[in-house]
Amino acid sequence: MVFSSLVFIYVFLTITLILYFFAAKSIRQKNVVLLLASLFFYAWGEPKWIILMLISTAVEYYGAIIVDQYREENPALAKAALGVSVSVALGFLFIFKYFDFFAFNFNSTFHTDIKLLGFTLPIGISFYTFQTITYIVDVYRRKAEVQRSYFRLLLYVSMFPQLIAGPIVKYVDVEKQLTARSTTGKKAGNGAYRFLIGLSKKAIFANVAGDIATQFLDGNLKELSVVGAWIGILAYTLQIYYDFSAYSDMAIGLGKIFGFDYPENFNYPYISKSITEFWKRWHISLTTFFREYLYIPLGGNRKHHVMNLLIVWAFTGLWHGAAWNFILWGLYYYVLIVLERLFLSDFLERKPAVLGHIYTLFFVIIGWVFFYFDDMERLKSFFWIMFGINGNPFTNITDKAVFVNHLLFFIVAIIAATPVSRIIKRYFLKLSRTNETWSLVCDGALIVSGLFLLFINTAALVGSTYNPFLYFRF
Repeated sequence: MVFSSLVFIYVFLTITLILYFFAAKSIRQKNVVLLLASLFFYAWGEPKWIILMLISTAVEYYGAIIVDQYREENPALAKAALGVSVSVALGFLFIFKYFDFFAFNFNSTFHTDIKLLGFTLPIGISFYTFQTITYIVDVYRRKAEVQRSYFRLLLYVSMFPQLIAGPIVKYVDVEKQLTARSTTGKKAGNGAYRFLIGLSKKAIFANVAGDIATQFLDGNLKELSVVGAWIGILAYTLQIYYDFSAYSDMAIGLGKIFGFDYPENFNYPYISKSITEFWKRWHISLTTFFREYLYIPLGGNRKHHVMNLLIVWAFTGLWHGAAWNFILWGLYYYVLIVLERLFLSDFLERKPAVLGHIYTLFFVIIGWVFFYFDDMERLKSFFWIMFGINGNPFTNITDKAVFVNHLLFFIVAIIAATPVSRIIKRYFLKLSRTNETWSLVCDGALIVSGLFLLFINTAALVGSTYNPFLYFRF
């Protein structure tokens, strides 16, 4: 089940909201509703792997109890419990996501015959594994209180709004809200509107951009023109932003409806003036995780920071998928960020801001080529085409037709990827505070626009086929 489906919106979510707000009275009953709904949501797509999530949560649950109990009297045992628990969580992730990749490459290199496991990737395992790690590590660091209720910890891990594709919510961010939270009408309304914004990003922008991208990127590369290559990767650049940020918007919105405050995950990354700034705006919860739970423990900026960065970016690439293109993608950003630390940042600061924007967008777009093609031959061929090296035509009739037919879409999608909507929102918020009349007008406009978004998204989804979020693969 995906957020951008009629079954989710009009059946699952509707029933869950009715049970949560009208049938459940106490916070304990509301937690039961959310937990059962979350387990059902996960089991809808992959019932056989729900046991894996239950076991992974149990390991961290008992591990944290041991850590908390023996931290003072037996630090070695507490540290061992931490190490074993994190190792088990990462072990599950390795077995189901990475074992076949490493075994295949080992077999190819050393001519061995290690049997591949052939497991399908459990949905959301990369996300809930990192969340369980934040829990036990923060208990060990005394940043979080140990959770005595297994089912409450399971609720944190399995919460359906952010279970499948993030954001990666640290336990300390929602620790208090698991036992005490409230939802006001205004907060629920804002959450519903945020959900609809995310739904629009997915159903309208991401899906259309994806259709354009596949026309150019998935076809016969021998027939692709230089202009077609750039149109295709530009469309994918828009698709991946709208798809990823759409899920985060919908998760954050759903969280607000149920009384949870999830961290922001995307902050208009395409307006960045450097690659470093881009990664402060793109998938913020992932970069935060790697900084707090890997980079800083390795030594951060204090010692061996270049090597620490290499490790972090290699793992960042590998986290996205068990394939060489993702590793190359991570190392590509490692090189850019090291260059910025050495001299590029100082150079860009002395130049007009527009130069920083152009530089950042160019290298981000190039980066998405690594991200898209998992076939190394197609990856190489596409790069040659982009820069006119292998003799493909500069343009053709298809390029012109697609460009003309989708010119308005590209203009609107590019503008919408900037903070224009934030500026408009601030204007209306300021206007609503002037007097009661304008407050009612703005509230009415919000309701009408929300209903309009619901209508056009429903219309878009009625005729669409199954189109999951890209991050479901990770």
